[in-house]
Amino acid sequence: MFGSKTLYVVIIGCGKFGSYLANNLSRAGHSVVVVDTDSQSFQELTADFSGFVFEGDATEFAVLQEAKVDRADVFIAATENDNVNLMVAQIAKNFFGVAKVIARLWDIRREEICRSLEIETVFPTILVGNLVLESV
Repeated sequence: MFGSKTLYVVIIGCGKFGSYLANNLSRAGHSVVVVDTDSQSFQELTADFSGFVFEGDATEFAVLQEAKVDRADVFIAATENDNVNLMVAQIAKNFFGVAKVIARLWDIRREEICRSLEIETVFPTILVGNLVLESV
């Protein structure tokens, strides 16, 4: 599912989506760091999560430095806020040079912007919508 190489993955946001990714990537043997502004959000992580958690605001450059984003193979922006996700994804790509940057976004009008910035996107609205349309 994730290849044979052990990846260093930084995930911003530890809600339902971010914690799901963190738990599964950790379970697959990857090194995972999860950053969130709310320490309570880390309760979404399972008991077998072997990564690291960091409470802080990822829109602050120092927080991203402390999470060692410069070493990341993959950076995933998974907060509920499109603006935050776009901003931190751009920072990861342009300032830290992360090769694979993925942002979860709700507003599909931002897809072209992300494409021009070479940021991969996940749009839950489109994914779920397509599944529903296929089942009709």
